[in-house]
Amino acid sequence: MGKKLLIVESPAKAKTINRYLGDEYVIAASVGHIRDLPSMSLGVDIKHDFKPRYINMRGKEKVISDLKSKAEKADCVFIATDPDREGEAIGWHLEKVLNIEEQAPVRVTFNEITQNAVRQAVQKPRTLNVNLVNAQQARRILDRLVGYELSPVLWQKIRKGLSAGRVQSVATKILVDKEREIAAFVPEEYWLITGEFVNGSGNALTAEYYGKSLNGKQVKDKLADESAALAVFNDLQGKKAEVVAIKKGERKRQPSPPYTTSTLQQEASWRLGFSSSRTMKVAQQLYEGVEIKGIGQTSLISYIRTDSVRISEEALSAARNLIASEFGEAALPAKPNYYKNKGASQDAHEAIRPTHFELTPEKVQSGLTNEQFQLYKMIFQKFLASQMLPALYSTEKLDIAVNDTYIFKAKGERLLKEGFLAAFNSRNVEENQTEGVKDNLLPALTEGEELNIRKLKKEQKFTAPPKRYTEASLIKLMEEKGIGRPSTYAPTIRTIMDRGYAEKVERNLQPTELGTVVTSFLESNFAKIVDISFTKEMEDDLDQVEAGKKDYVQVLREFYAPFSRDIENAKENLAKVELAVKKTGEKCPECQKGDLVYKDGRFGQFIACERFPECQYTHNVYTKTAALCPLCSSPVISMKSHKRRKIFYVCDKSLDPNCAFISWNLPLAEKCELCGAYKEERIYRRQKSVICSNENCPSRAKKNKKAQSEVNETSETDATENKKTTAREKKPKTKTKTKAKTAKSEKDEKEKSEADE
Repeated sequence: MGKKLLIVESPAKAKTINRYLGDEYVIAASVGHIRDLPSMSLGVDIKHDFKPRYINMRGKEKVISDLKSKAEKADCVFIATDPDREGEAIGWHLEKVLNIEEQAPVRVTFNEITQNAVRQAVQKPRTLNVNLVNAQQARRILDRLVGYELSPVLWQKIRKGLSAGRVQSVATKILVDKEREIAAFVPEEYWLITGEFVNGSGNALTAEYYGKSLNGKQVKDKLADESAALAVFNDLQGKKAEVVAIKKGERKRQPSPPYTTSTLQQEASWRLGFSSSRTMKVAQQLYEGVEIKGIGQTSLISYIRTDSVRISEEALSAARNLIASEFGEAALPAKPNYYKNKGASQDAHEAIRPTHFELTPEKVQSGLTNEQFQLYKMIFQKFLASQMLPALYSTEKLDIAVNDTYIFKAKGERLLKEGFLAAFNSRNVEENQTEGVKDNLLPALTEGEELNIRKLKKEQKFTAPPKRYTEASLIKLMEEKGIGRPSTYAPTIRTIMDRGYAEKVERNLQPTELGTVVTSFLESNFAKIVDISFTKEMEDDLDQVEAGKKDYVQVLREFYAPFSRDIENAKENLAKVELAVKKTGEKCPECQKGDLVYKDGRFGQFIACERFPECQYTHNVYTKTAALCPLCSSPVISMKSHKRRKIFYVCDKSLDPNCAFISWNLPLAEKCELCGAYKEERIYRRQKSVICSNENCPSRAKKNKKAQSEVNETSETDATENKKTTAREKKPKTKTKTKAKTAKSEKDEKEKSEADE
């Protein structure tokens, strides 16, 4: 009797599943997609219902040959790719390439990689869902049409190497619109008055000026300038105060649902400092399986691409049992907490949760990398917290009247019962302060009690401009507006960064000049492509295709007809857009003739001679700092790693190069008291600290060493490569080599012109 072949996407997933199925199964991996549209042509027959032309992907020859061989020897084949559109499409392509009988029950799906889930799934195979496949095909064809036809227009009208995409262009416009809001913002002045009051027993409290009491009603007073603030401030001097109202109560803070793809990326961003791409990479590892000592390859979390907050009854029961044992029965609500999804289409999967509740983060920590442990701990604790009681606070609000006219207000609260906070505090620092998580106790006072004014302070303030988006807040908005799907958020952000349309300044995403120019061009000539409502409608149409309620060819027809007209109009009638040339203010040190200018390349911005190609001098963009090199006392400059887009520091003589100093941390003039080495400013997970540059110095705590080693492990190579690149870029290149390199770059750009989400 032959064996059964079960095909998954990744070798890691195959290794995990292999533990759960007996010798009658052979587990193999497709290593992702095996077929796709060709890279050097459109690959879509527009005249014949947008029929796609798929080809076997380059580099997958050995994988396909191996799968064919195993399929021929097997009694039956099961396809166990991921349980979503993409996984269904990969399964469909496998069915075609391996000549598996159509309509055969070969499709196997499971939301978690556990023994029970896998064994139950292989007992209930189904046929491939053609609606899911068509929804994925429609998305792929839409992205190919936009990328392949619109990107060359950008090459022609703006410059070579640019790209546009159905989702990336909208995401870029969101960043550009925010930048426009910031540029148009006019700050407004206002003043605050804060009073420190004390009662007869010496108990003090701080309250803020609110307004005036007029005819028994409180009227808020906006102190718009110094004269208004000074009039109130002076009139308060020497006056008596009285407590006129005390309001006490209680409030509950409810636990939030377990993670979806979006909320996981958001929280990992501000809590762990992870980019969205890094979060998904680590989450994928936890889902596919990691090697646990004494157990073997084990999947620790459920499927990670989901916008559902639904939870299985088995998971609820396991979580409640663990909560009872860890926190006591008193931490459990009488009934499980259930959370609602926004729409029916989001109920296909469960929320992201642990799959083995007996494997707590601490038990498996030795088998995980630090980032795997941190993310797994966050997912584990968040899920437990979602099934616990709310936190309970006592609240108190206080009104103080000065001279029966001026009203000051104070409020405080105290945590009475931790509830879910015992397992996980799922809000960031700003939200915690707003919500008053920390105890803010007011002294025991009574209505009518007299108070003395101990101190008054007036302070000038200005309204703040809108905040730029972080990765977390951009993902949140994309989810709210229906732009893309869980699997597309991280790739979309990575794409607009890689294309040079946006850059990360500290934690914020800021559009570049190139991103702004491209967005303006698209707004003027391809308004629908950058329209949020239109993009959401397209996503809704794809959902309708998935549900079998809409024909995917009709969706493509409705999109392509007006889009094609816009393309032809742009090619024939639009003038070329001239990008502004920004000069550095320095002469080229090589030819001594041309000015140095900023240019945008595939890997970000760089500085070059304006006389290119006659003069080929280039170097990385740098910023002068106030620091001095600890090796030669020359000024230190900061640069950005092209690969990881992180700031590093070098001596300005490295541009010659005559000095070897390079560091991820800013050197300081201060010396270490213990070893005499220079100190440096380190930024780790957005927190600044001053440490000794000598890693062997006793002042370097074990924790700091570990954190620094993690940064160095992932980054030191990139810094070295950047320094080598800087030196290498100084060397003259022959025109022949330059032309060859340019031709290759254009070919690479053409191959990648379609806009991957």
